[in-house]
Amino acid sequence: MRRLPPRWFIRTAWAVHRALYRFGGARFSLNQPKPQSYGHFRLTTIGRRSGQPRSVILGYFEDGDNVVTLAMNGWGAPEPAWWLNLQAHPDAEVELADGPRPVHGRAAVGDERDRLWDRWRQLDDSLDEHAARRPTPTAVVVLERRTA
Repeated sequence: MRRLPPRWFIRTAWAVHRALYRFGGARFSLNQPKPQSYGHFRLTTIGRRSGQPRSVILGYFEDGDNVVTLAMNGWGAPEPAWWLNLQAHPDAEVELADGPRPVHGRAAVGDERDRLWDRWRQLDDSLDEHAARRPTPTAVVVLERRTA
């Protein structure tokens, strides 16, 4: 099984990515997916407890008009806060390299989940190995474009 970096390293990488966004904007931290690699986008949800906007930068690929990401927490056990927020308040906003878009989030299920998981597997050949570290299945999250 491939090793994951230590948790402190993963958290530091997240902080650096957020800092790049804060100081350089989308130009330095957001990018579109390519055929063999995922892109990065910024997701803003409403906090389930605070009611305040919360933002995070995630990896994604596009499936038609939808943005697809994984609800993993650096492959740690707990569900990521953004996913818990999105389940409580499914309407959110994504900022892609080409601009913002309002979305509605949901978990993929059944054949759709299998198809999208297979696409992630093409982008990350250690996906199943890393997902096996989590005590619960990793949600495949579909962010569907919505009209504002």
